[in-house]
Amino acid sequence: MLLTAGLAIVAPAPAQALPGSFQRQVVFSGLTNPTNIEFASDGRVFVAEKSGLIKVFDSLSDTTPTIYADLRTQVHNFWDRGLLGMALHPDFPSDPRIYVLNSYDAVPGGTAPRWGTAGVSADPCPTPPGATGDGCLITGRLSSLAPSNGSVVETPLITDWCQQHPSHSVGDLKFGPDGMLYAAGGDGASFNFADYGQDNLTGSDVTPDNPCGDPPSPVGTALTPPAAEGGALRSQDLRTSGDPAGLNGSVIRIDPDTGLAAPGNPNAGNADPNVARIIAYGQRNPFRITVRPGTGEIWAGEVGWSTYEEINRIANPTGPVTNFGWPCYEGPSRQGGYDNLNLTLCENLYAAGASAHTPPYFAWNHGSRPAPNDPCPSGGSSSSGVAFYEGGAYPAAYDGALFFSDFSRSCVWVMTKGANGLPDPATITTFDSGMPAVELQTGPGGDLFAVDYTNGRIIRYLYDNVPPTAVIGASATSGNAPLTVNFSSAGSGDADGDPLTFRWDLDGDGDFDDSTSASPSFTYTQPGSYVVKLRADDGRGGQGDATVTINVNNTAPTATIVSPSASLTWAVGNTIAFSGTGTDAQDGTIPGSRMQWKLIMHHCPSTCHEHEITTFTGTSGSFAPPDHEYPSHLELRLTVTDAHGLTDTKSVLLQPKTVNLTFQTVPAGLQLGFNSEQTVAPFTRTVIVGSHNSVSAPSPQSADGSSYTLTSWSDGGAANHNVTAPATAATYTATYQQSQTPDGLVAAYAMDAGTGTAVADASGKGNNGTATSTTWALTGKYGQALSFNGTSSWVTVADSASLHLTNGMTLEAWVRPTAVDGWRTVLMKEFGTDLAYALMGSGSSGPTAFIYTSSGANAPAPTNLPLNVWSHVAATYDGSTLRLFVNGTQVATNPTTGNLRTGTSPLRIGGNSGSGEHFSGLIDEVRIYNKALTAAQITTDMNTPVGQQGPPDTQPPTAPGSLAATGGQGSAQLTWTASTDNTGVTGYTVHRSATAGFTPSGANQVGSTAGTSFTDSGVAAGTYYYRVVAFDGSSNTSPSSNEASAVVTQPPTVSGLVAAYGMNAGTGTAVADASGNGNNGTATSATWSTGKYGQALSFNGTSSWVTVADSASLRLTNGMTLEAWVRPTAVDGWRTVLMKEFGTDLAYALMGSGSSGPTAFIYTSSGANAPAPT
Repeated sequence: MLLTAGLAIVAPAPAQALPGSFQRQVVFSGLTNPTNIEFASDGRVFVAEKSGLIKVFDSLSDTTPTIYADLRTQVHNFWDRGLLGMALHPDFPSDPRIYVLNSYDAVPGGTAPRWGTAGVSADPCPTPPGATGDGCLITGRLSSLAPSNGSVVETPLITDWCQQHPSHSVGDLKFGPDGMLYAAGGDGASFNFADYGQDNLTGSDVTPDNPCGDPPSPVGTALTPPAAEGGALRSQDLRTSGDPAGLNGSVIRIDPDTGLAAPGNPNAGNADPNVARIIAYGQRNPFRITVRPGTGEIWAGEVGWSTYEEINRIANPTGPVTNFGWPCYEGPSRQGGYDNLNLTLCENLYAAGASAHTPPYFAWNHGSRPAPNDPCPSGGSSSSGVAFYEGGAYPAAYDGALFFSDFSRSCVWVMTKGANGLPDPATITTFDSGMPAVELQTGPGGDLFAVDYTNGRIIRYLYDNVPPTAVIGASATSGNAPLTVNFSSAGSGDADGDPLTFRWDLDGDGDFDDSTSASPSFTYTQPGSYVVKLRADDGRGGQGDATVTINVNNTAPTATIVSPSASLTWAVGNTIAFSGTGTDAQDGTIPGSRMQWKLIMHHCPSTCHEHEITTFTGTSGSFAPPDHEYPSHLELRLTVTDAHGLTDTKSVLLQPKTVNLTFQTVPAGLQLGFNSEQTVAPFTRTVIVGSHNSVSAPSPQSADGSSYTLTSWSDGGAANHNVTAPATAATYTATYQQSQTPDGLVAAYAMDAGTGTAVADASGKGNNGTATSTTWALTGKYGQALSFNGTSSWVTVADSASLHLTNGMTLEAWVRPTAVDGWRTVLMKEFGTDLAYALMGSGSSGPTAFIYTSSGANAPAPTNLPLNVWSHVAATYDGSTLRLFVNGTQVATNPTTGNLRTGTSPLRIGGNSGSGEHFSGLIDEVRIYNKALTAAQITTDMNTPVGQQGPPDTQPPTAPGSLAATGGQGSAQLTWTASTDNTGVTGYTVHRSATAGFTPSGANQVGSTAGTSFTDSGVAAGTYYYRVVAFDGSSNTSPSSNEASAVVTQPPTVSGLVAAYGMNAGTGTAVADASGNGNNGTATSATWSTGKYGQALSFNGTSSWVTVADSASLRLTNGMTLEAWVRPTAVDGWRTVLMKEFGTDLAYALMGSGSSGPTAFIYTSSGANAPAPT
């Protein structure tokens, strides 16, 4: 009794309640942020840590791993970035390759490390650029690892996944039953605001605006709606064929030997290698994927934004590519924050209908619980693990079940299969609570394993044979040497009643080889800290471990945080300095090398969860608090370690400064967007001071039967812009103008989308259209217009009851024809292969109105419309007379009676399916009424843009300011400050002259743009003068900007120049030689892009080249210079810049990459090369 009373009893922490006879077993512990586990057939177990270390255990009973590979130099281990994916080759270990997917610490085309330090575990993201400011730009890399001569050799397969912000990085790797490798990656966008590539948050150029070069603008130019394709919209890149595809937000299927698209992929033959790789896209962060047993199906756990988490199913990886809809959709619904922005990529997807994207197989709302009586918290959520149970010791009900986890909720659920063999959401139950798993994986015996990231453990879920519980008793846990300690296993037990045997590690060397007694003794003669371990074994494969630390002549150190204090509050953009000390009775002052700081973000939407941002080592330092949504706060933890491994941890919580932002509309009750929300104003949100928040004012929008158009924001911002939270409360007001829908209006098309194929109906009747083979014209009659090619263009509007006109009708449009030969359709409501009503832009003598009652009737104008001039055409029918108007004047009539016939055929604009009769030119401001307007009403419509009430806007924009021009070789770069306008600036025209003091006109216009920068390329040498003019949606033009001059130069004439290619054509396949020697080339499978100077050619890495025929001038002898500017997206293997071929060999060549770097080659009597070292 006396001995037992003196024992310190140490047992493992109790597990959460699990169903039935399930129990947790801690297989491995002491890991640092583990992310993946893989089981080899030879018994070895591989564990990846986020820092880039891969550790290998000899077996599940091994407790001392060795380092298999150290990838820390390549990996950017910061916030949610790191080594996140790992898979063993299916034939491992006979094929010893291990595949890894990590956040690669290099900008596109660069080498690691960009932000970190070689061999260091934790990496920074300094300010500037700031993690949540402009972002520390990196990429993602998929590689294979293989042992070679005692080390591990990395072979990169793919470098892509451009990542600006610190989350939604790369994801998971899995092999399918077909032997192909599947990889998933996130969008790399901001989690704070609706990110479309506008992130020009600081004045720093460390990370440039639009750093991934997303369309439609080059690197260095921030993107604007509606045409922006950056930020989260990278997840929809497969739908934009005008630029090379990126892999963000996708799942790919590749050949594990080459990294190229796997045979059978939906787009396997595409010239763009990434298009060929992608089998699914439109995902925010498909963090974990798994394969459904017995099928080729891929299931993904998708991390959502603020509303839903998802389980997505790729039912047929070799079938049509699957689009899950992000960022246009989240969960089962449109994503409000992005929907409000009216982005073309999303609007086109919405217009294509619900079937154009695949909804999640299952989604759980952040405010709900997936399972009945679920003990796990709701609120913050992040889908973090998916695994199918394939069979083993678990009850038969679990066969084919899907286990899935949520890291933020620390919860694991199970969805058992239904009658169709698929997991049934109606069967979801809670499997484990309190488990912060970042991966679920089945392993030996078919058991489920969880990677416990927070506690550094690997957990095994056992059934039936419950593992024993080990308990250590120790007569003393500290004292001076020699220290004799009596140990006891009393209290250990087995729930199944199995007899136990014991093995001890008493000397702390990691081996259970010091005793098999139930109650051993051990004498410690040397100072130090010894981790004593007891392993209890039930003889049936179940084991339980317990540990206790014995301190001999050693006490734990003391950590002290000197600064900051808990009273400090912070704002985004501040710098917080920290310092601390560590003292120890035996060691004295703890050196900085044994002082580790952790910066942790506590995100608390309802309940709190942690995000480890980064770590620091030393006595002091500083950091910039990151931008994050509120409620959240920071924690700074200091851990000091003495010479014998004892530690002490102290922490300080740092609360942010907050401010209330109120958003309202005039009139009240209209919709506004705020970050991820779309909600009715007024509303107030609490945010962190200095944080960046996206706001949007949809326009037009309807409320209470009226239509409203945005006129201005109180802060002067565009309809969609970012707000930096001030230090004091502020109110932002979006003012709208009411535009009553005219009586009888059933369809109205402003033709102002500017991109995509969606043609919106402004009447409120929902008669939206889809354009085919049309292009957008920047300048229409009012705003923009649609251009029709005269052969195949049209807009199709599905039939609806509101388009069934009877005894009243008005058809109107502004047209600018480029041809009036024969019949040309402005609009037609079809009736089979005939018509119900129509307005033709030309016919037997001129524009013509058509209707069909009991028979057909028409009213033709006596003359054709003028070419290349805007004309307004209108037709009315009042039940007794058909009338035609041109520019407000009645030009033809035809007495006719009866009701118009109705049918289910569509309305077409610009053509018809019965006879073609396609319009050639521009069409704008189309209206259809179910009644006959008067001539005066038609004149009012003529002078009023669609969607605007009252007379037309006549107020011009202000002049663009601070125009600056910088000359270069063959081009000039222009920048200016934005104009303002009462209805918003539509764009700018750019004008150039060789004479100072010139007046802008159409004759000297050299281009137009919606942004505030422009590159005038392909310009001969000389001094030029530039001016910029702004225009608005009503074609009002501003006064000219100031005049700026630039000196454009040409490359100096160099003796011996035999070929020179500026790559500035911009279209077509001709590549002109500027040397004067006629060595012109022809491009194959290349596209035009923005270049170092002017434009450039983009090569796809698989089939692109330019061919230049042989000539005497290209036959170099005893002298040679080869030059080029290059911007590589891959440097794996040999990549040709230029080569003069010699049969299947070469005469001379310049390679962009090779065995070590770019390489020069020549062949004289034999070959010679000069490779760069990097």
